[in-house]
Amino acid sequence: MTQRHLLIVEDDPDTANLLQMYFAGSGYDTHVIGRGPEALSAARHKPPDLVLLDINLPGMNGLDVCAALRAAPRTAYLPIIFISERNSQADRIAGLSAGAHDFVAKPFDLEELRLRVQAAINRAERDHLTDPRTGLPTGRLVDEQIRRVKEQPGWHALECQIDSFRAFVDLNGFAAGDDVLKFAAHLLRDVVATHGTADDFLGHPANDTFIILTAALDPDALAQALQARFDEDVKTHYSFMDAEQGFIQIRGNDGQMTQAPLMTLRVREK
Repeated sequence: MTQRHLLIVEDDPDTANLLQMYFAGSGYDTHVIGRGPEALSAARHKPPDLVLLDINLPGMNGLDVCAALRAAPRTAYLPIIFISERNSQADRIAGLSAGAHDFVAKPFDLEELRLRVQAAINRAERDHLTDPRTGLPTGRLVDEQIRRVKEQPGWHALECQIDSFRAFVDLNGFAAGDDVLKFAAHLLRDVVATHGTADDFLGHPANDTFIILTAALDPDALAQALQARFDEDVKTHYSFMDAEQGFIQIRGNDGQMTQAPLMTLRVREK
């Protein structure tokens, strides 16, 4: 199972350490940040599977952080759970109105909190909000974001399709195919962080297809960097002999062996 990435936004060192140790021990990849602006930057650079967000943060409070996450295309879909010492009905309504999925009062039971975190992540996947293999938005979230950028000048929609992916899976199996998808998602995040903007959106609408919605001034440079990186780095998923000869051999529907090219990434503007 893919390790889940949890962003913990908590300024109290004791609570932050407790949460980090517990969730790391429960198999999560945890990242702890104590201030709102730094949390926004971290979430946009590497969107987590869920955000645990304290309301009482110094400077920029948790409600404002939540609203900013909801307003940015890359983080609009993230499950968010508020944790707070404030436990009145008004506080809960304010947290849920800001866009949080859940509200947990301090002091909290760690096991109950873990179950709430897992339930929120499972719900996002069940509702086809994220692909469990890549952690990227899928389904209606991608459609909503595409409709949004079409109404705004300066945005570009880049469709990224992995050619020869099916042949690779036929030869190596679904687990190896999932590894390629995880690799592709990581590569897209890395290249977009270098050549795109902080608010660019990445999605995974279909098995071998990704989408990038970017406000980059030079989307062609972004596309070229993606293709060059993918076409070179994907070779590590092949045997040395296959990578050297530039193709694999698979059995066709007629039972005969045939050659299939190595995977490449085809990027085109929609």
